[in-house]
Amino acid sequence: MQIDLKGKTAIVTGSTRGIGYAIALGLAGAGATVVITGRKQTDVDQALNKLRDQVQGAQVRGVAADLGNAAGFAILQKAEPVADILVNNLGIFNLQPFAEIPDEEWMRFFEINIMSGVRASRAYLPGMQQKNWGRIVFISSESGLNIPADMIHYGFTKTGYLAISRGLAKSLAGTGITVNAVLPGPTLSEGVQHLVAPDADYAAAEREANAFVKEHRSTSIIQRVATPEEVANMVVYVCSPQASATTGAALRVDGGVVDTIS
Repeated sequence: MQIDLKGKTAIVTGSTRGIGYAIALGLAGAGATVVITGRKQTDVDQALNKLRDQVQGAQVRGVAADLGNAAGFAILQKAEPVADILVNNLGIFNLQPFAEIPDEEWMRFFEINIMSGVRASRAYLPGMQQKNWGRIVFISSESGLNIPADMIHYGFTKTGYLAISRGLAKSLAGTGITVNAVLPGPTLSEGVQHLVAPDADYAAAEREANAFVKEHRSTSIIQRVATPEEVANMVVYVCSPQASATTGAALRVDGGVVDTIS
């Protein structure tokens, strides 16, 4: 199967590193014009240069803005008013006991992990409706189904994405626009690498992460962490013309962690 996204513009939020960058790389490799976003201009520039090195002739642009608030999103929308593909990847996580999570932290997670996707989808949907074609993808998590006891506020936001994506897909019934959620499981992104082994190299961090999966996500069938590229492969497919009959779905890339046949 050859995925061809030439002529399509894709915005990937939170895409200077990790899963977001891997998605941007995959979409650029399929021929899409990709817009990378991040809070800092230096991070955006570094990601753009890296992507251009990895994909010869890549059509990529970047916008530096804090999409965790409405003002930052206005900057993105002014710079990039139209998108054919939107991947709502921006998100934060943190280990914290429930009793120690203040109101401010709940609201911070809600603004970044939920409202960034709501604002982006609301803004770019009209352009997709005019063309009667579009792809919206929400990056949820297996933690939205298996709520982690030490990251309840994070799990809550990822469950929220499942509800939003399903409802939005239903509201677009009969159109050429699909809306889906992708649920990564434990994935060795830069953020996870820093969490499990902040001072170690990649190989050591991978060993630590795999040990974590075996001990704390014992239902994993692959018995290891996934790579950001493995998650990105699912997202690129969902964004493709070939995925036209896939909508309203919660697509797991969790290595089998969620122990259900549905």
